[in-house]
Amino acid sequence: MNKKPSLPVSLLVPCKNEEANIEQCLRSVDWIEDAYVVDSQSSDRTVEIAEGLGAQVIQFEYQGGWPKKKNWALENLPFEHEWVLILDADERLPPEAEDEVRKIVENPDEPNAGYWINRRYFFMGKPLRHAYFPNWNLRLFKHKLGRYEKITQSETASGDHEIHEHVEVSGTTGKLKTIMDHHAFPTIESFVEKHNRYSNWEAVVENLSRDEPSHLQHKGVRGKRLLRRIFRRLPFRPALRFLYVYLWQKGFLDGWPGYVFARLHGQYEFLSVVKAREYSRLGKKPR
Repeated sequence: MNKKPSLPVSLLVPCKNEEANIEQCLRSVDWIEDAYVVDSQSSDRTVEIAEGLGAQVIQFEYQGGWPKKKNWALENLPFEHEWVLILDADERLPPEAEDEVRKIVENPDEPNAGYWINRRYFFMGKPLRHAYFPNWNLRLFKHKLGRYEKITQSETASGDHEIHEHVEVSGTTGKLKTIMDHHAFPTIESFVEKHNRYSNWEAVVENLSRDEPSHLQHKGVRGKRLLRRIFRRLPFRPALRFLYVYLWQKGFLDGWPGYVFARLHGQYEFLSVVKAREYSRLGKKPR
């Protein structure tokens, strides 16, 4: 993607209609030459921009169910290197990530099969330093050893990519010092639109007859999964979700954006609750 020495790692960016984000995402990791953008028939300039920056664009035709976009890419793309880095189009790595990643992937005695990256949300133009932070995601790993967990094979009407699933790897994992910036919600409308879809996923998972045990190596993520299972059985969940983000996570220290972020997550929880009850009552899945 540029004239810097190539780094032996492949990049995977799943996206659709991300012309506002794709350039900054790819430029943030321009030290990677083997870059794949897996696109879902974008109608904007996403493909043009990605190809102009040297990325290979592969079209994904979702057939419903499983696999979704990221697991399909991990199974089918001809990655040049052993290690893969996965970024969403609205995510960016800082410049110091290059040296940290290079030390890992160029080490022949590297003991870990994958690395978790901490993610910081930007909301209403400001970084959230407390609400939903830290937020760990396993994004750098040996691609033959990792796949996204299969929480449900049911149709969720949540889109063609994995939402709250994490990567499970065969082997030990570590944590990067690098913090990834996440520009997922540039507007309130974008938050509402995405979480309307995400609540479909939540409602389907809530109606599953059993919970799969977590095999994720990160203790913090496993702990949150356990809390989520307990949380689904509690009353007043929308209010509790707001209080969790605003008070427990200290979202109030993020000022007005932190308050709005917490309130919107309370609304998201309400949608998840009422959709789950509707699906259960009607015996239907979302469309």
